[in-house]
Amino acid sequence: METRADTPTEGGLAPGMIDSCGDFGIRIARDGTWFYHDSPIRRLPLVKLFASVLRREADGQYWLVTPAERGRIEVEDAPFVAVELEASGQDRDQSLTFRTNLDDKVVAGESHPLRVATDPATGEPRPYILVKPGLEALLLRSVFYHLIERGHEATIDGKPQFGVWSSGKFFPLGNLTDAT
Repeated sequence: METRADTPTEGGLAPGMIDSCGDFGIRIARDGTWFYHDSPIRRLPLVKLFASVLRREADGQYWLVTPAERGRIEVEDAPFVAVELEASGQDRDQSLTFRTNLDDKVVAGESHPLRVATDPATGEPRPYILVKPGLEALLLRSVFYHLIERGHEATIDGKPQFGVWSSGKFFPLGNLTDAT
C-alpha cells in the first residue's frame, strides 16, 4: 500500500508530498557497514550516494529520501562512524576535525557538537559528533581515546568538568565529581 508523507524531516527538507515505499531492506550496522538484505554493500560510491539522501525524522526513524519517493532503513546505532581525529591549536583556540567512514570531514563546534552518552547495558561512554542535521557519527574507541588525550579540566556552571575545546566551544566528556 502506498502512503503519502507531508511532514518535514530533520534533514531540512521542505514539506511536500513524497511517495513512501515502506522498508527498503537496508541496514547500517553499528560499525558503519551498510547492508542490503543482509549482504554488505561494498561499493563506497553507492554507499555515499545513499548517505547523501539519508534523513532522520523527529520520531527517530531513518529514511532514504529523494524528491519522488522515500523508504525506511534500519540504523543500529549511528549512521556514520568517526574513524580519525585531527587536532590543531591548543586550549580555547583548538580545532578538532573528524573524518567519517564515508570520508566526510566535520569540525566540532556550534554546528557540529560533540556529546557523550552512556550505554545503558554496559555503563560505557558512547561518544558522538553531529555530522548533518539529525545524523551523528559514533566515534571509534581509538578516536575517543585520542580525544580524551586532548582534554583537560574546566569549571562550567560552577562544576568541574573534563572535556575539550573546539572552535571556541567547550564539550564535556565527563563529570569529574562522578569519577571519585
